[in-house]
Amino acid sequence: MLTLNDIKIAVIGLGYVGLPLAVEFGKHRPVVGFDINTQRIDELKSGTDHTLEVSDDELEQAAQLSFSSDLADLKDCNFFIVTVPTPIDDFKQPDLTPLIKASQALGSILKQDDIVVYESTVYPGATEEVCVPELEKASHLKFNTDFYVGYSPERINPGDKEHRVTNILKVTAGSTPEIANLVDDVYNLVITAGTHKAASIKVAEAAKVIENTQRDVNIALINELAVIFNKMGIDTEAVLKAAGTKWNFLPFRPGLVGGHCIGVDPYYLTHKAQAIGYNPEIILAGRRLNDGMGEYVATQLVKTMIKKRIQVEGAKVLVLGFSFKENCPDVRNTKVIDIIKELRDYNIDVDVYDPWIDASEAEHEYQIMPIDAPKSNYYDGVILAVAHQQFVDMGADTIRDFGKDQHVLYDLKYLFDKNSSDIRL
Repeated sequence: MLTLNDIKIAVIGLGYVGLPLAVEFGKHRPVVGFDINTQRIDELKSGTDHTLEVSDDELEQAAQLSFSSDLADLKDCNFFIVTVPTPIDDFKQPDLTPLIKASQALGSILKQDDIVVYESTVYPGATEEVCVPELEKASHLKFNTDFYVGYSPERINPGDKEHRVTNILKVTAGSTPEIANLVDDVYNLVITAGTHKAASIKVAEAAKVIENTQRDVNIALINELAVIFNKMGIDTEAVLKAAGTKWNFLPFRPGLVGGHCIGVDPYYLTHKAQAIGYNPEIILAGRRLNDGMGEYVATQLVKTMIKKRIQVEGAKVLVLGFSFKENCPDVRNTKVIDIIKELRDYNIDVDVYDPWIDASEAEHEYQIMPIDAPKSNYYDGVILAVAHQQFVDMGADTIRDFGKDQHVLYDLKYLFDKNSSDIRL
């Protein structure tokens, strides 16, 4: 069996999760960062990360990190960390295609005593039920005899410069007690916050998927309360501030629930629950409610426009922000698109402005072409959809100037005080 000194690391998938991890390991020992996207590899070789998770200086500091899109460059490695995405399909079912393809590719170069550690979010059991058979088939090696696996769920929060990969406690697990110890030791080389060694791979998988499921259900409750309070003419934020004076009140806020974690991970758990014959009612109810918030926001805007006698059909609406969260360029699973689609169903002309995102990515993924800058005195409605710092710095008066003399401002993110907008969630 390998020892800590024998470990030669490769990180498979250099997105928001894989790159920061590869950079940290690359500060201490030789690491190969692998991605099938050759454009991504060229970008990183030039010393730039368009996701902004890693600065140019940090890339430079990772002196022992090399990048490649050639599988042959991984043959000398023996500790493979897989950080590929695990999305859902159009039917809200887990799409394990990237994970399966990564396992098949690694299986083709797997050697005696190699270790494959998965970080991608999956349902409990997926590593051993889905990934291991692919590794065995491609490598012709036997699991837990010739090669081993581990699991250490990612906890990256895109755009968060305070909670980084090194200072977030890491859960680890291995397919045997000895491998669990070794996997834990490897991560402790870079994780200053420490690690928690889970009892099994399934426990680690389950821990990851419920972290975001718990948040999803809690946000769904607050979203439902916001809908109720809106119908009662009560300001939701005022209620939450008052309730928040109690020491054990949880500080959740209403809003759109997108991104690659909270809006996706619960479906992995519900998929597995249904597969074993249990219908997870609370989790699915929370998902339905949160997935419906984009439509609700659009409807609230339209109703307020009608009350103000603003012509809805043919109206022009500005949506400020398109990424799934503030101060981040990540547009994966953004729920702002739901607002836009609903507004377009009313034959409303929608402009999208977001200084953080890559316009070509928005066009490719969502057929949205963001504008370079909003027009003054032009819009019948303005929606503050994402709380980017640039919008905070603009101030309510500047944002109001984008609207016509008669318009509706919807402050979805509570960026400004109640009197500065016409509607808040």
